[in-house]
Order: sequence, then structure tokens, then C-alpha cells
Amino acid sequence: MTEQSAGSWEDAVRWLIAQPGQQEMVEACYYDAPLAAAAERYWRSEEWAAVRTFMPATPGRALDLGAGNGIGSYALARDGWQVDAVEPDPSALVGASAIRSLAAEHQLPITVVQEWGESLPFPDASFDLVFARQVFHHARSLPELSMQVSRVLRPGGRLLVLRDHVVSGHHYKPAFFDKHPLHNRYGGEDAYSIGEYEAALRAAGLRIDKTLRSFDSPINLAPRTRQDLAARAASRLGPRGVPAWLARAPFNPAVFALLAPLASRLDNRPGRLVSFICTKP
Repeated sequence: MTEQSAGSWEDAVRWLIAQPGQQEMVEACYYDAPLAAAAERYWRSEEWAAVRTFMPATPGRALDLGAGNGIGSYALARDGWQVDAVEPDPSALVGASAIRSLAAEHQLPITVVQEWGESLPFPDASFDLVFARQVFHHARSLPELSMQVSRVLRPGGRLLVLRDHVVSGHHYKPAFFDKHPLHNRYGGEDAYSIGEYEAALRAAGLRIDKTLRSFDSPINLAPRTRQDLAARAASRLGPRGVPAWLARAPFNPAVFALLAPLASRLDNRPGRLVSFICTKP
């Protein structure tokens, strides 16, 4: 979770919210108001339904790492988890104050701690689940963040490292930074190779059960869905004479299940999203 160098994250998000024509992105990032409605929408999303499939069957104590405005904390608490939300930013828009307000409004079991992920103030083996959505690519030290997460996770506990930016090599980073809509306003984005993420997690004593590449799961596709991709393909290929049924064919559930792993392997976009499902032995 890198230091902010240009402006604050809150300033960057406020700028985005104020931009004409950016409402779709604002809603996709769950920055729209009221926060309670955005959090409820995330809890009901296809992404969260996919996340649930990788969570322990019985709710216990969960750490929401780099919790942002608290949409993950809200979803965890709604599913019966006792949540500790760690977020260093004090902001009432995208940080700790936003989470506190959300928890108080809905009387949810969420405790907020303002701290960096590399300095977790919890005893060893405190959590059954660590939920880290779009967090690890912000690490000030990827190995140290991984070690801290492993330390506070109980044996048999699950770590969900979700939606982290990936590059195939460090020389791809400038292209990713140039395309990111907020990086030049706060300087907080980064990206690593899949191998760098996996090496840090394994060195921390974690077992990687599954690596979900860009098209392997709704977790990484969100806010797009398979249906959205099919509609986009049809709209782009239609003017070129490709029948709509043919453009949509790869997104048929059975066909997509066969093609997604290949598409994920071929995807070389700088900043594409990848997730890691891990267990502490």
C-alpha cells in the first residue's frame, strides 16, 4: 500500500466523481452515493457471489485488509463474519471514517483500525479469513505484506488476494500507468508479475490453491459480465459483417468455460486483473 505522492486518494476520487461522463466508472468502483446503497449492490453482485465460493463454509473472524470505503467489510458482515477492517486512510469518502459510518448505520460487527498492512496490530493466528481486494499491488513491500498476512492467519485459514494488477514485465508498467485514470493524480498504483505475487505468498508460508487469471472468474471480470462481453463483441463486429449470433457464440456458458483459460493465458494487457486463492497450512 504505497505512499501517495501526487495528491491524496480522496482528492483523486472526488475529481473522478466530478467528471462529466464518468458515472459508469464511479458506480463500477462503488464510489457512488449513498455508500450504503453501493455496499448493498456489491454484496448482491456477481463478483461477491463468486468470492463466496472460495470462503470458509462457517463464518468466523475476518480481516478486511486495505478496506477502502468498506464495501468488502459490509459484505463480510452481512454474511455473518466478525470483521476487523484495516485502512490507513482516515477519509470519510474512501477510508476509515466511511467504514465507521457504514458500520454504525447498519449496526454491523465491524471494528476499524487505521494502520498499514505491513504493520498489522494483531496477535499471531487471529483470523480465519483475510480478504484483500485490490490491495497487494499497493504494497509498500510485497514480501512484508505477505508475511504479516500469513502471521495473523490461523492454520487452515484462507487468504483471498483479489483483483490485483499484473504486468508481464516491469517495462510494461509505464503503459499501465498512462492508461490508469487516477494514477497521475495520486501516484498510488503499481503492478507486479504473476510470478512476483506467487513468490511473495509462498515465501510467507502460504499455499496457493488457485491462480485466477483475467477471464477465469467473475471476480476479475467485474464490473463486466459474460453477457456484457457478448454484447460488446456483437456491437463491434456487427458493422464488419459478422452476424450477432456468431459474435456472441464464444460467450455461451459452455463455450466460454472452454475458451476462458486460453484467453487468460493469451491476455497480455498491462494492468490486467488476477486473483490468488491461498491457504495457510
